[in-house]
Amino acid sequence: MDVLVSANRNAGQYYMATRPFSDSSVPPVDFITTGIFQYTNFVGGSNASLITLPAMNNTDAMLNFISRIRNTNVTQNPPINVPGDTDINRRVFITLAVNDLPCKNSKCVVSDGFAASLNNVSFVYPHIDVLQAYYSRNIRGVFAENFPFLPPEFYDFTGNLTGVVSAVEVGTRAICVNYGDAVEIVLQSTQMGAGGSHPIHLHGYSFYWVGAGFGNFNGETDPSTYNLVDPPLMNTIDVPGTGWVAIRFFANNPGVWYMHCHLERHTSWGMSTVLIVRNGSTIETSIRPRPSTMPRCHRT
Repeated sequence: MDVLVSANRNAGQYYMATRPFSDSSVPPVDFITTGIFQYTNFVGGSNASLITLPAMNNTDAMLNFISRIRNTNVTQNPPINVPGDTDINRRVFITLAVNDLPCKNSKCVVSDGFAASLNNVSFVYPHIDVLQAYYSRNIRGVFAENFPFLPPEFYDFTGNLTGVVSAVEVGTRAICVNYGDAVEIVLQSTQMGAGGSHPIHLHGYSFYWVGAGFGNFNGETDPSTYNLVDPPLMNTIDVPGTGWVAIRFFANNPGVWYMHCHLERHTSWGMSTVLIVRNGSTIETSIRPRPSTMPRCHRT
């Protein structure tokens, strides 16, 4: 998070303090980091006392803070262009989970038999990258264009998981949309594994964070709480461990774009996918041709 500060208070020294936020059942080290904001050439003591920070797992405080972030109409920002309700023609509902990965021949594919998933699909990195396969339409079998737009099973995602099967399938499955589609993606955390929040990053796009809430997303009532007036424009969004977030954007950047959790362990376990935005009808709305000097590489 980048912060623009207006130095309009009385000259002096002001404390700054940060604390990690975690709503996982596996808490990190709870360090508080402090600093001082000081006016030039000021000599004297501090003009502000230390602030009592919220608890490290205070989800209400976290959501209250980030919900106050608004898209400001300043020259540095692009004009606001939020897809409206009637614009949306592609909706995707994605659950985030840490799952069990069945082992074969007593040897697990990933460490400790764990996998992470989006809609119960744990991403497999292919021997030929998806972008190269997409460029070279004669390369088959690298990825499938059938990422599920809904989870395979609906249950109490943030509640009791009794009887819910945590096994996951593995595959290289892409989310495919047409150029110009107005896309809404709802990201829903689950209590699978250790639970906890997930910072989700999408390459190639900035998107509008239009909604968030606790518990299970309700497609009938929760959209009425969306902020479609001045939502912040971002490329990474934190999905609270006991809730959901909704993002919207126009798919106007053709190509193959990686979407993943920014916790490296979860990414390595497969909490990722690719968004393929198909070519439009013109050269300007299509992916650029492969450069003649572009190296060709693959894993063996």
